[in-house]
Amino acid sequence: MKIVTFCEIEDSVFGSDHTVENFHSGVAGDADIVVLDINTIFEFEENKTKACGEKFVSIAVIEDDSDYDAFKNFGIDAWIKAEDISQIGNLINLVGKRFLS
Repeated sequence: MKIVTFCEIEDSVFGSDHTVENFHSGVAGDADIVVLDINTIFEFEENKTKACGEKFVSIAVIEDDSDYDAFKNFGIDAWIKAEDISQIGNLINLVGKRFLS
């Protein structure tokens, strides 16, 4: 799967099975999965058509409960706590099977 990040995340947490691009470094525009945080939600909303394919899944990285409250109005598909970011590969596999199959 092709992943685009709007926030700073070490590429190695995604595993070698995926292609990872950072939006700020330039993207092809066909991402299957988008990863963002509370600081990049508006940037994502403004640029999702440039970064994503026709069908995509959004994953929000949340720092605390107030982030979740802010994200719930944006139609985010999945959430992961920042402290659990090392497990994002498992979440990507799950949402890929559920939403993109």
